[in-house]
Amino acid sequence: MELTALLERLRLEHLEPQLDAVCEQAAARELDYKSFLTAALVTEWQGRQLRGIEARLRQARFPWVKTLDQYDFEFQPSLDRRQVRELAGLSFVERGQNVVLLGPPGVGKTHLAVGLGVKAVEAGYSVLFLSLEGLMTRLVRAKHENRPERALQQLTYPKVLILDELGYLPLSRDEASLFFRLVVRRYERASLIVTSNKSFLDWGEVFNDQVLATAILDRLLHHATTLNIKGESYRLKEKRRAGLLGRASNEAEQRKEEAAE
Repeated sequence: MELTALLERLRLEHLEPQLDAVCEQAAARELDYKSFLTAALVTEWQGRQLRGIEARLRQARFPWVKTLDQYDFEFQPSLDRRQVRELAGLSFVERGQNVVLLGPPGVGKTHLAVGLGVKAVEAGYSVLFLSLEGLMTRLVRAKHENRPERALQQLTYPKVLILDELGYLPLSRDEASLFFRLVVRRYERASLIVTSNKSFLDWGEVFNDQVLATAILDRLLHHATTLNIKGESYRLKEKRRAGLLGRASNEAEQRKEEAAE
């Protein structure tokens, strides 16, 4: 049997296109048979790993892919880098624990959440990213179609579920109840990463029910790390750097003066 056919039958599809290069490197390094076989299998394994990462990245539905290395810690000195490094080790995922990122708009909460999600994907975990609006749309539709349990069960499968932008819009009682049921389903089983622009004291308003908000926080925070980012918006920083913020302020002042005349 020819080597190419054998590689196809063994489904070594990543090794086949790189086999000549692997052989050349083995000859140059004067590898013995065992070392050559190891190098060939490592090439196949690395290809499969990369393909798996690419597939999990697509399934995660990130709005964009950004890593923790790309986060500007110098701009947010309130953020504890040690905590972020510990979270990047993913022990919280192994234990089914949660992460809550609090702070005003634009401070990088979503970037951190996505960065942790990318780390989890690279480590082989399943991840799903949803805005809170997207989550509620999915759950409310499922309830109207008399299949809320099935939808909730599907949302328990990802090892890491990222829920972005909690607090920007208040939830109805039905929506808050569905959110509570999701938190209960995942409690101590799989990790949640939640970003919010509201302090925990304001979650009663978000969920339109202080008792329900307390029950949600009780389970969410029982095994959780909370990062509170108290810094300036990255978007405002970029506008100020481009001179747009100052120009907008000047134009506003000019309009006020013209109106007064």
